[in-house]
Amino acid sequence: MNPPPEDALIALAGGLRAAEATGGDDRLVLLCFLAGRGLVLDEHEVAAALRRSELLLAAGGDPRRPLELHGRAVTALAEDLDGPDRRAQLSAGLATLARSATGLSEVTSALERLRHDADLAWQCYATACLAEHLADDG
Repeated sequence: MNPPPEDALIALAGGLRAAEATGGDDRLVLLCFLAGRGLVLDEHEVAAALRRSELLLAAGGDPRRPLELHGRAVTALAEDLDGPDRRAQLSAGLATLARSATGLSEVTSALERLRHDADLAWQCYATACLAEHLADDG
């Protein structure tokens, strides 16, 4: 297996530093976003799940309000995309991040929490997916 390109390593280091400076659930979501970049997902399945989540978000009021980690739209997306192989891929991504987080105490602690709570990690990943989708549509 070839090592990742240097620009990918620089981007990863920048993402980890950003996560160190971020707090609370936002740190967890950012880490799952970084860990999940390599997940293999069917684009049609993801597009349909994101549309359903957007509708749930809109039905709940202002569709541009901040996402809630355990809100209806995020939870529905997490359920739609869930699967053991996908969770395993996310877990592997979190393990990779943990090996790269030397010297980042807040990130290391957050990664430990995510690696021991697969449900939380999956919910954070779904939040990241929906946030990215909404930002792209914005």
